[in-house]
Amino acid sequence: MPKTRFFAWYRLIPLAAVFAFGLISFVYSCAPAAFFKPLYPIDYEAYVKQSSISHNLDPYLVCAVIKSESNWDPEAESNQGAQGLMQLMPETAQDMIAKGLVDGGGYSADNLNDPATNIEFGCAYLSYLLTYFNGSTDSAIAAYNAGMGNVDGWAQQSTSLHNAITFPETQAYLIRVNNAWVRYKTLYPDWFV
Repeated sequence: MPKTRFFAWYRLIPLAAVFAFGLISFVYSCAPAAFFKPLYPIDYEAYVKQSSISHNLDPYLVCAVIKSESNWDPEAESNQGAQGLMQLMPETAQDMIAKGLVDGGGYSADNLNDPATNIEFGCAYLSYLLTYFNGSTDSAIAAYNAGMGNVDGWAQQSTSLHNAITFPETQAYLIRVNNAWVRYKTLYPDWFV
């Protein structure tokens, strides 16, 4: 008989897991904004606003990219060499200067750990991607992570970018940025008016 009890109890585990997930989801959806603001901060507000305005970007989208790229750590550096808040490659920053999108006299591509500099270059690049992809935010976000060539290739394969992305990291990144974007707009509705 002890073996029968074990199996009867064991069958309740999936039910308990579903119940726990539902309870956590309910609490998460009902939690006050004050609970989430520490998880979704806005640092360097003046730089985000200034660069967002000058590059015609939604500042909440900029915050979502920063949150997803570096979690607001200006000293963040990837294994590939991307640097700062918006995780820019020095070559990308140089390209923004060469295209005339960033004033090379005011901002140096060699100073990407400086928040003002990084946000300016990151906003220029994000704006460039949005223009390149005819305003498609999802395409621009995916290209920010995987590169323009990959997104161009995926667009040729399918009419749905979400279905065409072949990199799991980029799929997760697109979801993460979009979720953070919604969260920032919800938590700070009057921040940028």
